[in-house]
Amino acid sequence: MKTKSQKQSILQQITENLQKQQSILFVDYKGIKVKDLSLLRAQLKEVGAKFEVAKKTLFAKVFKEKGIDIDFKNMEGQIAAVYSFEDPVAGAKTAYTFAKKNEHIKLLAGYMESQLLTKEQVMELAQLPSREQLLARLVGTLAAPMQGLVTVLTGNLKGLITVLSKAKT
Repeated sequence: MKTKSQKQSILQQITENLQKQQSILFVDYKGIKVKDLSLLRAQLKEVGAKFEVAKKTLFAKVFKEKGIDIDFKNMEGQIAAVYSFEDPVAGAKTAYTFAKKNEHIKLLAGYMESQLLTKEQVMELAQLPSREQLLARLVGTLAAPMQGLVTVLTGNLKGLITVLSKAKT
């Protein structure tokens, strides 16, 4: 059982993370081994995300104070929050990939841009290409017409050179 000062510290930490986050993913981590949990935390840290464990009542208290209506009582298992601080999708992607290999991590819900996300929405979000991949696709799409134009223009020049070279002979 935690002391009142420990609970206050946890509440303050949740509040700080809630203010800095770009998105939150809620997971059930019941039954996970400590080494697997440490591995997940390390993977999340690499992408600018954080895994935080607290009781449902503490999460509920902070979220209610911030005006965010999330029903933690109906979430099954032991709840943890994955806060994404840099890329809003990075935490969800990492947790989703980890959950595919470890049956003890279950995605439950999410919160992003003042909206509560269902489990299905979180899974769709986690399966989106990364920001870098999307930017690469955009650049490729924008560059394709220019490459086509260059090919057409060089084709005409090559044809002209061929005609001129045959006309000399």
